[in-house]
Amino acid sequence: MAIGVHHVHLKSRDPKGTMQFYVDNLGATLIAEVPGRGYRVSLHGLQLNITSLIADQKREQQYGLEHVAVDTDDYTATLAKLRANGVRILEELPPTNGRRVCFLEAPDGAQIEVIERV
Repeated sequence: MAIGVHHVHLKSRDPKGTMQFYVDNLGATLIAEVPGRGYRVSLHGLQLNITSLIADQKREQQYGLEHVAVDTDDYTATLAKLRANGVRILEELPPTNGRRVCFLEAPDGAQIEVIERV
């Protein structure tokens, strides 16, 4: 049996604003707006489904996600863009295995890990 990643679902108080955050800051592309539900975006091949809480869902729902990791071939420029856009950098870690890493805050308390590609 083969298992692969299909999508990551983010629940947001502001699905449109959250979608725009990923487009403006991390190079995501809008796949579709799902009327009355939210958005689907491609974050460099990873599908993100972004919705508010879903009224007819029976299981417990919470906003956000712990983190999504992305990598970049220009760490310095990426951090400069994020800072210029007012994105809050939560932590910058010392280089590990020759790579710099930081965590930033996305909408609704989600965290994004940015990893330097080597």
